[in-house]
Amino acid sequence: MNPIISWTGNQHSLTVSLGDIDIATYTFDATDVPLESPRPFFHPLRTTAGEVVSVYRPWEHVWHKGLAWSLPNFGEDNFWGGPTYRRDSGYAALPNNGRMRHERILDSGIDGGGFRFSHQLSWWTEAGRHVVDESRTVRINASAKADVWTLSFDTAMTNVSGADIRIGSPTTEGRENAGYGGLFWRGPREFTGGKILGPDGSQGEALRGARAPWLAFVGQHDETCQYSTVLIRDAADNAQHPPEWFARSEPFACIGPAPFFSKEVPFRAGELMVNKYAVVIADGGSNSDRLGNLARLAEEVLQYGRGEGGL
Repeated sequence: MNPIISWTGNQHSLTVSLGDIDIATYTFDATDVPLESPRPFFHPLRTTAGEVVSVYRPWEHVWHKGLAWSLPNFGEDNFWGGPTYRRDSGYAALPNNGRMRHERILDSGIDGGGFRFSHQLSWWTEAGRHVVDESRTVRINASAKADVWTLSFDTAMTNVSGADIRIGSPTTEGRENAGYGGLFWRGPREFTGGKILGPDGSQGEALRGARAPWLAFVGQHDETCQYSTVLIRDAADNAQHPPEWFARSEPFACIGPAPFFSKEVPFRAGELMVNKYAVVIADGGSNSDRLGNLARLAEEVLQYGRGEGGL
């Protein structure tokens, strides 16, 4: 029998629990300073054993916020936080840090034994221009195994700026192999030096910039010395599937499907852009067989809204 999912919330955030463990807090109405491009984020994320697998405001990149949808090169604007990379000047602090503003909750509660939350956001540039309306839905479900849970993330963005916008990355601006942007997970400090793992036994930082349907990270925790696994899968109907990935083990742990890694994507005025992802949080390390099972579970989540398969 799966553990019971419950949740609590206030006007800024909500926390989902699996049994007696708070597994995910989603801050949907962020109040960060403008430099950090305020936007919704998940932190802390915990395994069912209570191990934390995310970090908030690490000192060297204070704009990194657990797991978040973040775009550094959105036309001339930055919805990632921190400095912006430009081809002719490198990184510089510019007056272009936008924010994603929570507008209203569309739906929330327990649905089929899992948790579902939908809300409406508007995107505003630092100069005060309204450029995007977004509908976002997140779902959290327990798995057939007690040591795994899943999170699905669906975003539907409409360009309301009145003009075409080109979405890129530092790599499309000229910085080699730095195509971050999209759904980005930053791991805890102790995961530094952990393992980046992909399909067919692929592994290591060579996976940065590679195309794959999914990627995983296995890290070890301080104090308990236990391992945890985080896997993210891209939906097959996403426009840039399979995406290039931004992934690092040194000097910090992170993975993220990066649909705008090496080629700018035009976002036409009035266009709807949809992207969907599944995230699997698992206790323990993972060999290739287990990773295959976790990846199949993530595929089920994307297809059916929750994974029913055993692991």
